[in-house]
Amino acid sequence: MFARAALRSATQYGGLAAAATVVGFAGVAAAEETKCAGSVLGTLNEIAAKVSNIEKAIGVSEPEAESFLFTSESVNEGHPDKLADQVSDTIVDACFEQDNESHVACETSTGTGFVMIFGEITTNAVFDYEAKVRACVKEIGFDHPDKGLDYKTFKFINYVHAQSVEINAAVSGRKQTPEEVGAGDQGHMFGYATNETPELMPLTHSLATGLGYQLTVVRKNGVCSKLRPDGKTQVTIEYEKKGGFLKPKRIHTIVISTQHDPDYTQEQIKEDLMREVIMKVVPHDLIDDKTIFHINPSGLFTIGGPEGDGGLTGRKIIIDTYGGWGAHGGGAFSGKDPTKVDRSAAYYCRWVAKSLVAAGLCERALVQVSYAIGVAAPLSVFVDTYGTGTKSDPEILEIVKANFDMRAGMLVRELDMLKPKYKKTACYGHFGNAARSADPDFTWEIPKKLKY
Repeated sequence: MFARAALRSATQYGGLAAAATVVGFAGVAAAEETKCAGSVLGTLNEIAAKVSNIEKAIGVSEPEAESFLFTSESVNEGHPDKLADQVSDTIVDACFEQDNESHVACETSTGTGFVMIFGEITTNAVFDYEAKVRACVKEIGFDHPDKGLDYKTFKFINYVHAQSVEINAAVSGRKQTPEEVGAGDQGHMFGYATNETPELMPLTHSLATGLGYQLTVVRKNGVCSKLRPDGKTQVTIEYEKKGGFLKPKRIHTIVISTQHDPDYTQEQIKEDLMREVIMKVVPHDLIDDKTIFHINPSGLFTIGGPEGDGGLTGRKIIIDTYGGWGAHGGGAFSGKDPTKVDRSAAYYCRWVAKSLVAAGLCERALVQVSYAIGVAAPLSVFVDTYGTGTKSDPEILEIVKANFDMRAGMLVRELDMLKPKYKKTACYGHFGNAARSADPDFTWEIPKKLKY
């Protein structure tokens, strides 16, 4: 009697696998019929738990849903680090406007009353470096000392020099063919994609970026003319996770800190930003009565830009990529020509990951590639679909190898990177373009049709 009951109970807990397991214990259950039912049921529960663990281990059980909070942030173009990124990429574009074989590694530092560029540049392009930098700062909106910098009066410092002849020879100085061009440095790069949004980017990152961009739009078009260039945004979302599958459930918290004129009251700022920024960007169905809003939580924010903080190129690499999702190899993008695989291979990995998700091969994808300086072919290629793939990860890796040429010189040409198109990547994200209209220059955002 107890053996049959045990079999029925185990079937409820784990299907045929659990039932079959319990049969082995039937003799034990029959021999122990004199024991209380509670003791037997306790034994069966232990058995069911063990079977469940086995099912999980071999991947045949349904994963339990988990909830968690995840946060991404962004900064506006007037943030001092982003100002530095834009200046550096302004120089990259100026070089490539005249010479698409330029080798550029331009860093920027900015602080109270100055902007300095330094690094290594080898190019046949001839232009006025100072004029380019001042025009970039003006476009951002720093046109008066009260805003943190004045494009007309800041001190400009130029410490740029030529690229190392040894590095140049290793990469392309020996007139290698595109197939032979070596990577500009060693390193490992990542690309990520997820089906959370139409642009196949993490929703936390897309919303944080979109809010920052909208702040700039309403500042420049006069809707909120008392805003100033500097600002930061942050979005926390509650997710549901089953195995590797993710679903955004609700907005938990939105944070906006924006620079402003002294006579712009905090009450008015909050009212204007709720109406003209948050409600214009964030999906209303994800906002509920528990959503938290922090708008200028520190109060006054009139001192900003390089007056408020020093800025350096390459200090916002997570904001530039996936807002903390996926992974990052550590190399910054801005100020570098595409022979630097820190930039070009990271763009290429995004293209690969986005193509995999767009093709329906998986719901999420992480792609890694690595290089040695002067060596054309990658040392390794890795794919992780977080268990969301319609094929195994090894099978998907073979699809990647069959469809993408990751040699350093070839990927640059396949994504048409030898042209002046980098300054516009330097703010509001290098990937996704959630904040802006689709731009054909972002070639890595156009999924490749895969053959498999």
